[in-house]
Amino acid sequence: MGLTKQYLCYVASAVFGVIGSQKANITYVTLRGGEKGRYVAVAACEHVFIWDVRKGEKVLILQGQKHEVTFLCPSPDGVHIAVGYEDGAVRIFSLLNGESNVSFNGHKSAVSVIHYDALGARLVTGSKDTDVIVWDIINECGLYRLRGHKDVITQALFLRDKNLLVTCSKDSFVKWWDLDTQHCFKTMVGHRSEVWGMVLLSQESRLLTGSADSELRAWDINYLEEAKAEGEPKVKKGKTLLDDDDEEDNKEEVDESLEERILTCEKAGSILREARDRVVSLTTDRHARVIACHGNDSVLELFTVLSEEEVQKKMTKKLKKAKKKATKAQEASGEETEQPVVKRMLKDEIIRLTNIKASSKIRWVDCLSCAGGELKVVLLLQNNTVETYSLKTSQKTPVADKTARLTLGGHRTDARTLAFSSDNLAVLSASGDTVKVWNRSTLQVIRTMACEYALCSLFVPGDRQIILGTKSGKLQIFELGSGSLLETVDAHDGAVWSICLAPDQRGIISGSADKTVKFWEFELVKDKETSQKRLTVKHKRTLQLEEDVLCVKFSPDHRLLAVSLLDCTVKIFYTDTLKFFLSLYGHKLPVLCLDISHDSTIIATGSADRNVKIWGLDFGDCHRSMFAHDDSIMFLQFVPKTHLFFTAGKDKKIKQWDADKFEHIQTLEGHHREVWCLAISPNGDHLVSSSHDKSLRLWERTREPIILEEEREMEREAEFEESLAKGDAPVVPGETQGEAAPAGKKTVETVKAAERIMEALELYKGETRKMEEHKYACESAGKELPPPQPNPILVAFGNVSPSRYVLDVIKKVRSSELEVSLLVLPFPYVPELLKLFNSYIQQGLEVELVCRCLFFLLKIHFGQISSNQMLLSVIDELRTNTLTKVREIRDVMGFNSAALQFLQREIESKEDVMFFADATGRLEEKKKKRRKRERAVLTIA
Repeated sequence: MGLTKQYLCYVASAVFGVIGSQKANITYVTLRGGEKGRYVAVAACEHVFIWDVRKGEKVLILQGQKHEVTFLCPSPDGVHIAVGYEDGAVRIFSLLNGESNVSFNGHKSAVSVIHYDALGARLVTGSKDTDVIVWDIINECGLYRLRGHKDVITQALFLRDKNLLVTCSKDSFVKWWDLDTQHCFKTMVGHRSEVWGMVLLSQESRLLTGSADSELRAWDINYLEEAKAEGEPKVKKGKTLLDDDDEEDNKEEVDESLEERILTCEKAGSILREARDRVVSLTTDRHARVIACHGNDSVLELFTVLSEEEVQKKMTKKLKKAKKKATKAQEASGEETEQPVVKRMLKDEIIRLTNIKASSKIRWVDCLSCAGGELKVVLLLQNNTVETYSLKTSQKTPVADKTARLTLGGHRTDARTLAFSSDNLAVLSASGDTVKVWNRSTLQVIRTMACEYALCSLFVPGDRQIILGTKSGKLQIFELGSGSLLETVDAHDGAVWSICLAPDQRGIISGSADKTVKFWEFELVKDKETSQKRLTVKHKRTLQLEEDVLCVKFSPDHRLLAVSLLDCTVKIFYTDTLKFFLSLYGHKLPVLCLDISHDSTIIATGSADRNVKIWGLDFGDCHRSMFAHDDSIMFLQFVPKTHLFFTAGKDKKIKQWDADKFEHIQTLEGHHREVWCLAISPNGDHLVSSSHDKSLRLWERTREPIILEEEREMEREAEFEESLAKGDAPVVPGETQGEAAPAGKKTVETVKAAERIMEALELYKGETRKMEEHKYACESAGKELPPPQPNPILVAFGNVSPSRYVLDVIKKVRSSELEVSLLVLPFPYVPELLKLFNSYIQQGLEVELVCRCLFFLLKIHFGQISSNQMLLSVIDELRTNTLTKVREIRDVMGFNSAALQFLQREIESKEDVMFFADATGRLEEKKKKRRKRERAVLTIA
């Protein structure tokens, strides 16, 4: 069937206007060995922006796909950054080229925390789904999923020298995990409310936790294995197992002794914050010397952790003071007193450094210690701004200096109105305090002007001036050339919700909450100050109505005027006489937006009742009512010179519709919050939308046609993928669900990968059967017959053998999805796969990958494999071959490692000699310079 009507596809072109999304944290990064503290990474909806704070420029964009970024964590070597997303995925980007080669998919919902281990080889992620997953970055796979928390994970930290993990959550618990056994050996229950943050201090011997009150609780960690090694006797508390008591008490005692075997964690005290609300974020610099903490306000509190030497000096001073006081008391009383003892308190080790007052509420913070005792602090504020501060920690009373502020690239509050210039080149966006004009092609800000809270806007014909309707009922006129406010007109007593340009371009109309529609004409008047002519608007007529006016629109033929009222109706009047013509009623909630087609025949209305209605303007009959969005429809506009229109809703979506066929054409998804408004360029090639996520998005019309059946199919696939993501993680057969589980999750990709492996195995079986039949036919005929034609797929891959083709298919499965793909694979395919694994290992093909698949399959199908007599000989052969081959590979790796270490020692010894010679040369140069300087001084004297 041919296409009856062709629609052109609109695609996302760019995201602009956002400096930093509040959903994810901000962090310092290094680019190609650049200066420390110069670059910061911040989330911008689904992308990550790397800003140069010194220049205020965007230097790198890490491209996202669809879901919003929720957490950022740079690697210890500074070369990579791990990015967590709303859908639970984690991607690792290279900061050298901005590309992502590694991705993990294990969580069902948003990633709430990411942390690297000290070597950068493992990654721990926590999520809103309450699971903690440990990933192997080198092998690109999940190690295990740790279950135990009952609410969102707020922090997860590896311990540097121990194979331990500590996690905290909104369920008020802090849990300690032994990663050797994947077991939670200790749960701290000392908090009465959510634990929002956590840091390790003093060489990981102290834990600091932030909760929903003004206390930062400190806990002393004692590693009992170390104490045992030093010869300290271990004292067992409570009853022994031999005591007569019930079974549960004995079990608790066993658990307690198990906890005590690794570490104990006791409260050491607390630090009082000045803020009374909850901790929003708590962090330290890399050396854990400075603690940064803030609540829901604009004040950042900084604390410093003193070194052991500084603490000892402080304690010595305290002891001297106490002794002096004791001596004085002794002299006064004449009696001998005991020697004073000064107790070491938490406030002697952690002291308040200073407070930093930001220009708005703080959302996230990161700090960086630099050479010379300088501390750099970067703040992501709740109003789409980034600020950086610098202070000297060595000073007695350090003062923070603001070093940079990123504001130009976006609005502080939501942009509630958008407009295109008549030449399609400039875009106007206005918010609660500023109006900005952007260049559409470069997305750079041309003008930024201060304004009142803007609700509607337009370009005056000629594109030299703009007019804004404000919340306070004023009309503001700005000149773009000078960027100045020409005039503020007191137009209405209520908010101006809508303004519309007259089709003859000689004036505008404004609709307001004061129940009036006013007609204005453009005029040029002489400015008293500059004696030059400037634009103004003159009030001509007023249309008084019974309800608040929400939206006004002229018909393009200038014959009719449509007015949307708070009583859920749309009234239509004649423009010349202002006589009533039609009333459109049918919406259950107020009509928030409307538009009239270019030929003045159709009017489309969008309402808070989530419906779009299409009406005829000749008789006011409703042609069709369509359920359009899942929430209020905020904006509606026709594409110029067509009967196609776009709607924007609070359900984060923009949709395109055909007003003639009453069909939904396309859904534009990208915004992560309510979409407030949109604007279509006069030529219909571009679309700009604004949202509560602070972003402005540009959409471009392509030459690619839309086939509606394909669009519906894609929507169904997206729904299926979403249902898979929400499903339970795959369970290993024969295992009960415990604290540890497989890391991966079932996705469309894992299902497809399993299907590809099954297809490859079917192809291998078919080819093997063909070869056996050919061999039998040759034996029966007593002569050599021509070989059968190979499968076209094998020919396409360069005439590979069927067994090699199966290995190639397994190799192409992403490492992070391999285990789940094998878990999805039905057992009847496993015996054939095990036989193939045996042949691969004998040939030395991809031994590491084959071993990984082999061990996983043996683990999950152990019962069925061990009970199958036919497979025993295969397993026995596999055991012999695998051990032999793995030993060979281990020997080669050991030899290579020893050779590399030898080369490293050789290079280091040569560098030492060179460095020594270089240093000697430099010393001679310094002496020569000093002699010259001395001679010059003598000559002058």
